[in-house]
Amino acid sequence: MIEMQDHIAVITGAGSGFGEATAYRLAREGMPIFCQDINEENAQRTAAKVREGNGRAEAIGGDVASEADVKAMFAACRSAFGDCTLLFANAGYARLSPFVEMSVEEFDRMVAVLLRGVFLCDREALGPMLEKGEGVIINTASQLGHKGANEMAHYAAAKAGVIGLTKSLALEFRAAACGSTPSAPAPATPRSSTTSPRSGSRRRPPSCRSGASAKRGRSPRPWPSSPDPAGPSTPARPLGPTRAT
Repeated sequence: MIEMQDHIAVITGAGSGFGEATAYRLAREGMPIFCQDINEENAQRTAAKVREGNGRAEAIGGDVASEADVKAMFAACRSAFGDCTLLFANAGYARLSPFVEMSVEEFDRMVAVLLRGVFLCDREALGPMLEKGEGVIINTASQLGHKGANEMAHYAAAKAGVIGLTKSLALEFRAAACGSTPSAPAPATPRSSTTSPRSGSRRRPPSCRSGASAKRGRSPRPWPSSPDPAGPSTPARPLGPTRAT
């Protein structure tokens, strides 16, 4: 089994919010961190803070809904540190939109970022993980993927898709020593990765088990010591146990 400090982490939506907080937390474990965000300046800022705390980090911009951008991200990580062994597919955003007023473009973009983006990242990460026989994938889902949400049908539908996708991966690859889980935080309002965002995340799974967690808790102190970028809402805690609630 790969020791925590020997993992190589790729975090999407690492420019702010849960992705940024998780980058600092994993850096304290000694992991090299590859930060991605649609706003490259924000991703570079997170990586610079990790390096200021004597951690190792690089960054790249890009759109997780773009297959070319996702492939470029993993190639850049491989060049900098090696193959990703811990993926936190966290990039996303949320926006209110009354259903009868929702445009096709609005719906398609939400699904492209939240669901297609997770698919592309998971698929790209899984190949090398399966070759090595171990690895961890954490996909940011949401309670709203279970419950639905007023004026957020596009968001809830995409997050429900993430939960189904992740559970399916856990079943398909249960014989391999790699695991996937949907992380389902309570509704929150930190800015995260894509265009005008809100998103969230948490928790590391045991190998090949899946479950959704929505337990509230305290977020880790960012690296090195600055205000929590996720704000006073649901935290990023990818190292805690996974428990269905």
